Amino acid sequence: MTRGRQESKIVVEGLELDMFVARLDRPWLGTSFPFQGFKLQTEADLKLLHRICTHVYVDIAAGRAPDPRFVEPDDALIRKARAAEQVAGLRKTTWINQGTLQDELPHAQTAHTMLQRGISEVANDLRNGRDLDLDKLTGGMDAMIESITRHPSAFIWLKELKRKDSDAYQHALGSSVWAATFGRNLGLERSDLGELALAGLLCDIGKIRIRPELLSRAGELDPAEMVEVRQHVQEGLEILAKAPGLPHTVLDAVATHHERHDGSGYPHGLQGIEIPMFGRIMGIIDSYDAMTSPRPHAAARAPHDAVMELYEGRDTLYQSELVEQFIQTCGIYPAGSLVELSDGRVGVVTEVHALKRLRPSLMLLLDEGKQRFPEFHSLDMGMTFEDAHGRPLTVKCSLSAGSYGVDNFELFLD
Repeated sequence: MTRGRQESKIVVEGLELDMFVARLDRPWLGTSFPFQGFKLQTEADLKLLHRICTHVYVDIAAGRAPDPRFVEPDDALIRKARAAEQVAGLRKTTWINQGTLQDELPHAQTAHTMLQRGISEVANDLRNGRDLDLDKLTGGMDAMIESITRHPSAFIWLKELKRKDSDAYQHALGSSVWAATFGRNLGLERSDLGELALAGLLCDIGKIRIRPELLSRAGELDPAEMVEVRQHVQEGLEILAKAPGLPHTVLDAVATHHERHDGSGYPHGLQGIEIPMFGRIMGIIDSYDAMTSPRPHAAARAPHDAVMELYEGRDTLYQSELVEQFIQTCGIYPAGSLVELSDGRVGVVTEVHALKRLRPSLMLLLDEGKQRFPEFHSLDMGMTFEDAHGRPLTVKCSLSAGSYGVDNFELFLD
């Protein structure tokens, strides 16, 4: 089991070399420092922290302890330490990629088809008054998890390529895929991955009982209608009550995936560690997949923009440790993202690199003049640092689906 952090909040004047800086008083994304924290080993980093921060949080279990004179009292640290310990306690194993993306794609394709069919059958059953039959989901979900544990990028990429505006069940599938992928990165064991993925499939199942015109309305809902839509949480629990044997973790996730870290969520206004762990995880996943999907009231957000919004919501809407772990999972530019490079070429992200979050692997689609390549080809930015003119090669920006006429990602799947 991974040990938990033992953080102390100190003013920057108390920083010394060999201290482990766990958190800053400003976003990590605005600095050159890694999300996961770092040991202070150079005078240059020490001077930079003095310049940009007034206080930081040091982990005394991972580095030198601070002089007590520089430690600031922070009652919230106790609660935060408990929450961080819970996240660390999730790690029971380490999953290692097997094979390549191309090796895994056919297996992911088969699993995707099975799971999509199962979701559709279950939804039709419920709509016609029949009880939930979990057996119709089992085969596809097991195949999905096996694919994700072997090589998660294949299924995530495929999910994005196969996304259809008209498919009402893509959110359930997307949430389940991200749940399994996130759980893999957190180090969950196979049985826990299955429960978390099932929670992703079922979190919004209660919407089957909500009036369709409310769910499809492009305009704002009035307060009474909002109450009705939020009732989908209780409706979902009532549906699941007729499916005996569901793990309590799945029911907890369904019940609390709209609760928020600061107590601003619903239905009970829970906060912090009052929210069960799977509920905290599913809150992040549900938000991310919703933001990156077309909705009646909003166009799909670029994955990069959704990641940034989650990051802005850390320690308010979402637990910060989980947000940072999720970003480690999906990358700054998640698989399936359309991006433009500094030399003008356009590609879709196929894989992210845990240690090089800003340098993913791509399938290049358009050349510098935004014309389609006769044949799409791959580029690993983790290995390629200059363009054809010897200039630094970087991701210039994330693009929304449809940019430069790149609309139907299925064209790019062999």
